[in-house]
Amino acid sequence: MSENWKEDLAESEQFDYPPDPADDFEWVPATQEVAGNMPDLPLETWQSQSSTRREFLRGVVCSGVAVSAASYLWAGNSSEARAAVRGVERLVSLNINGKNRRVDVAPNETLAHTLRYKLGLTGTKIGCNRAECGACTVLADDTTIYSCSTLTHQARGQKITTVEGVAAPDGTLHPVQQAFIDELGPQCGFCTPGQVVAAVGLLKKNPKPTEDEARRALSGNLCRCGAYDHYLKGVMRASGRA
Repeated sequence: MSENWKEDLAESEQFDYPPDPADDFEWVPATQEVAGNMPDLPLETWQSQSSTRREFLRGVVCSGVAVSAASYLWAGNSSEARAAVRGVERLVSLNINGKNRRVDVAPNETLAHTLRYKLGLTGTKIGCNRAECGACTVLADDTTIYSCSTLTHQARGQKITTVEGVAAPDGTLHPVQQAFIDELGPQCGFCTPGQVVAAVGLLKKNPKPTEDEARRALSGNLCRCGAYDHYLKGVMRASGRA
């Protein structure tokens, strides 16, 4: 701004600024227009201002009951709808470590989630949660599976063995568990349950494996500590070939 500020101010006042849309409205609350009290709008198209919050909530609840009743009547007249409701049973029976366990299971629930958070069998670890690391390995009818990528409903009718069910009922360690301890297999221990279950599954089907067969059986279990040779020697010790 120049030194003669009065002349600059006079020039700015003469400048033709673009119109401001806000100038079309009065500086008063717009409650009447919003409430529908304008002369050209019928009042019955809007909620009466005398209605209370309790009346509003009562109307919402009643409308919800009406919708639920209508859906119930529709389902009652349709065998397909009833079949869809019964399509997935929530309460299932699972054979875990030789015992039948009844548990409430969602249709999209994984076996690892059920074992850990529904049955308290936290020996089964969840590492990658995408069937890559093997920390969640369990036995299903003596076959190793990744429980993090297996739906619990798929395990119905199978005998599931977790690391908690590997030892003897009196607490005596399985030969694989003892051999892993002797060979210093567990380091951080996070992958150890999966390694144990995989080795037990191998020896159930092949009590006298070669080193290559043992290495192949454990290949689905990742060890971030790099103790692969220790686990391999443990398998061979458990099989009596170390």
